[in-house]
Amino acid sequence: MIILSNYLSIATVTAALRWTLQSAINKNISGADVKTARPDDTGGKLPSPGVNVYLYQVTQNLAMRNSDLPGRLSQGQLIKRQNVPLDLHYLLTFYGDDEYLMPQRLLASVVSALHSKPVLTRQMIKNMLADPTFNYLSTSNLADAIETVKFTQVNLSLEELAKIWSVFFQTHYSLSVAYIGTAVLVESEETPQKALPVRERGIYTIPFDQPCIEKIVPQDEEARTIVSGSTIVIKGKRMAGEVTVIRIGDIEITPSPENLTRDFITITLPTSLRAGIQGLAVVHKILMGKQEVPHRGVESNVFPFVLSPRITSVTAPALVNDGNDNMSGDVLLDIDPEVGKKQRAVLLLNELDPPSDRVPWAYIFEALSRDEPANPASTGTITIPVKMVKKGHYLVRIRIDDAESELDVDSHGTNPTYKYIVPEVEIK
Repeated sequence: MIILSNYLSIATVTAALRWTLQSAINKNISGADVKTARPDDTGGKLPSPGVNVYLYQVTQNLAMRNSDLPGRLSQGQLIKRQNVPLDLHYLLTFYGDDEYLMPQRLLASVVSALHSKPVLTRQMIKNMLADPTFNYLSTSNLADAIETVKFTQVNLSLEELAKIWSVFFQTHYSLSVAYIGTAVLVESEETPQKALPVRERGIYTIPFDQPCIEKIVPQDEEARTIVSGSTIVIKGKRMAGEVTVIRIGDIEITPSPENLTRDFITITLPTSLRAGIQGLAVVHKILMGKQEVPHRGVESNVFPFVLSPRITSVTAPALVNDGNDNMSGDVLLDIDPEVGKKQRAVLLLNELDPPSDRVPWAYIFEALSRDEPANPASTGTITIPVKMVKKGHYLVRIRIDDAESELDVDSHGTNPTYKYIVPEVEIK
């Protein structure tokens, strides 16, 4: 359990620093004392001879201020205690008879002690708390905190020293040096909502048998593309697990036992998938508990495949001729699977059997945006406006999010030909 500091932490650091310095100067200078009064105190609390420890500034630690994660739910419920990391800035002032250089002797003794032991150890804090002088800090838990406090000397310029003494204290300057204590984690004392106790424990030991996908192909060897409703074969290693599911986006598919082996899995794609690049993963779930409920186990690499769209019909019911055989209007296409509102659709037209004395005409047109609130989330029919298309007979393809529909080609023989001209459109 990570323990942070309670509200007494800052005072504990100051008291422990005072106690440590007192032990250090007693070895070198007898009769000197360490106090924690304001440097401008006129009530006789300043030591003479001795050292005064004064906390003049507290700042948030820049390196640790973002380490505290949100401690509340969106409804405001506390789930973990909040903590704030603080840096403590101390001004150590030295007093005594200048005729015998007492302040300078005290300064050397203090600087030497903090340089040799810059860390406020847990034992130092416990020793300080055992002193009856500091019984008002008895409930401090700084000694059990995960972070220890480190003291580092700060080089203040003459201008900064002048501001501290003239503005803060408005008194005569005394020999002084600044230190920073890094860092104190102060934790709130609110009690977060406790989790329910564990009724019973269960320990499960299983071998790490992560599946690995190497290839995804259509089951039909003559098929060149994967389309909606296709049966595909997922090839790889260690494919079968205790409970095996196929995850494509947010969709999970459970293959039948006869289509599941260690080397491949055969599934039929759902018709709800959108055309485009899809990511597929094999997930092995683990049965746990008395009721043997599936829990999250290991997952394979995510393997991409392209789900190509299909054009089931295409019509150009009302094209307008500009008088030079340039046709403009709308082309209507029925698409499988349905096109989502955010998907990009592009129409490709390629002239079929052009005259031998010229190259075939080719055109690309983009569908109108469907990103209006009134439009349905998906549709199987899209309208694409075309402009200035020469009269002719055209093969039609559709590109949905970089996934392109295929033309059906008879690849047998020396000259591949189209089995049938589908889809096609006549611009006339």
